[in-house]
Amino acid sequence: MIHASHAPHAHAPTSISRVMWLVIAALVPATLFSIWLNGWPALLLWAVTVGSAVFAEFFCLRLAQRPAAPVLSDGSAVLTGWLLALSLPAWAPWWIGALGAFFAIVVVKQVFGGLGQNLFNPAMAARVMLLIAFPVELTTWVQPAPLFSADALSLSQSFALTFLGQMPSSFDALSGATTLGHIKTELTRDISVVQALAGHGQSMSASLFGLHGGSLGETAAMLLAAGGLALIALRVISWHIPLAVLAGVALPALLLHAHDPARYLDATTHLLSGGLILGAFFIATDPVTSPGTPRGQLIFGFGIGLLTWLIRTYGGYPEAVAFAVILMNALTPVIDRYVRPRIYGHASKAASKKGAAS
Repeated sequence: MIHASHAPHAHAPTSISRVMWLVIAALVPATLFSIWLNGWPALLLWAVTVGSAVFAEFFCLRLAQRPAAPVLSDGSAVLTGWLLALSLPAWAPWWIGALGAFFAIVVVKQVFGGLGQNLFNPAMAARVMLLIAFPVELTTWVQPAPLFSADALSLSQSFALTFLGQMPSSFDALSGATTLGHIKTELTRDISVVQALAGHGQSMSASLFGLHGGSLGETAAMLLAAGGLALIALRVISWHIPLAVLAGVALPALLLHAHDPARYLDATTHLLSGGLILGAFFIATDPVTSPGTPRGQLIFGFGIGLLTWLIRTYGGYPEAVAFAVILMNALTPVIDRYVRPRIYGHASKAASKKGAAS
């Protein structure tokens, strides 16, 4: 008897739990750096978000009278909460992470049937919901103050206010915006002027190491990329989607910036700003919500990159990775339908017609 099961399907001597925990391990260096860079509130937000995701998974499984231990140990709930936490501003109120985690697990994942049956990426669907419902909390940035820096002490004095869900008013002088945020908010559309006003005409190292305000996953682009490359080397993910996502952003950015550099951001800024590196290597590669064929993955990834560039350039939101992922998730069944691998043992239509004619 043949037993069919839902995705993700492992085609090697491995398991779903091993894949999930390897992805989590690849996120650890960038996460630790981001928490160190942004201080105790970032650690609180991360812990509450991950803990809420695990609790929501446990609650849903017990409500459905299903065994919780084997499913919780697979690491999928931890990874969902982890990715959601990295997509949130470092000083977002703790309840934002808790609400987003419950939405991701209960509404986006378990309502559809659990692991392998959700249409949309749970973390990104929750990110979009939070951005639409709570735009102020999701677009309030605080400039980094490392745990052991001179500014860390004064920042930690208002840690209790952050725990209560309030953004301390004493931090107004330290608040700021990302490069993409300045592009959307400044009246001028001259990119060079906007970058100068934002103070982003810095060296490349500042962008690579994430020494600027933003979400937890907008820091340490180099560490995130290193973790993603490690996953490719370990064959946890394939190179098709990450490369296609980066190409989908870089190609139009190169062409339009060369045409009108005063209006369009350069490709390097697009690639190193926002959550693009996190999205390309860790979010878009979700095996449940992405196509199953290499050619389909290239189409899927390029679509995410192109939509990201379009929304960043012409849309109302400064960051667009979550929107792009959700939109392409909706197209995944269509891509899988029309981009199919060749069935071994079956001749192509052209070969069949040629054989029939002879």
